[in-house]
Amino acid sequence: MAVPMRAVKQLLRFGWEQALSCLFPVVIFASLALTQLISLPFLPRYDWLLLICLLMQWGMLRSGLETRDELKVITLFHGIGLALELFKVHMGSWSYPGEGYSKLLGVPLYSGFMYASVASYLCQAWRRLKVQLIQWPSFRVVVPLAAAIYLNFFTHHFWIDIRWWLAALVLVVFWKSGVHYVVGGSRYYMPLSLSFVLIGFFIWIAENIATYFGAWEYPNQTDAWSLVHLGKVSSWLLLVIVSFLIVATLKQVKGKSSDAVGSGHSLT
Repeated sequence: MAVPMRAVKQLLRFGWEQALSCLFPVVIFASLALTQLISLPFLPRYDWLLLICLLMQWGMLRSGLETRDELKVITLFHGIGLALELFKVHMGSWSYPGEGYSKLLGVPLYSGFMYASVASYLCQAWRRLKVQLIQWPSFRVVVPLAAAIYLNFFTHHFWIDIRWWLAALVLVVFWKSGVHYVVGGSRYYMPLSLSFVLIGFFIWIAENIATYFGAWEYPNQTDAWSLVHLGKVSSWLLLVIVSFLIVATLKQVKGKSSDAVGSGHSLT
């Protein structure tokens, strides 16, 4: 009986750490629900969402829940996500029909924080679970692969969509890769490809919640809300892979820099 009880406790610990890591996304979802149900005064909804995201970002940094290095990564993702939003809205993939002073070419600036929240989750979970990469491929493979996946979100509108070829390439490149993580003092292992699929699936669930509360609108949701097509999981899966590859690469670079400084070597 002791073994199942320990498994339950470990699962609860893991869930708690995951919940803490998801603090930023939870605030965004709560804000979406609040501003959908309650009409706030003085400013349009999108502007209130931007203010809430900025205050949340400031609060996490000020309280120590987020480090300055993590803020740099999150800011990078905000830019990457906003660029993708500007292009996709222009191409008619989805839209933001509400009003807002903080809209740029039809895209509210708060939308970048939805991508930044994914990076926030990855950074938080990485630190809290003491994640270590196992058999991580060379930068010369990882960086071009991440770039190709991201660019395909743009180029498939004008050329063939190679997402499934890229997904297959990810399986080949990371077939032997995995992560070690710590829960309650015990170390566990998970294949990296499985972690990609799990995170992508849960983000798809989050996307359904977000569209239900009017975060954005797909063409098939114009008249009434409907479930986001399951095929979108592939898009989120690839986006998660890009996010993870960028965070992992930056963590690797940071780790090597720290080792070099600690050993007295100069960086060139």
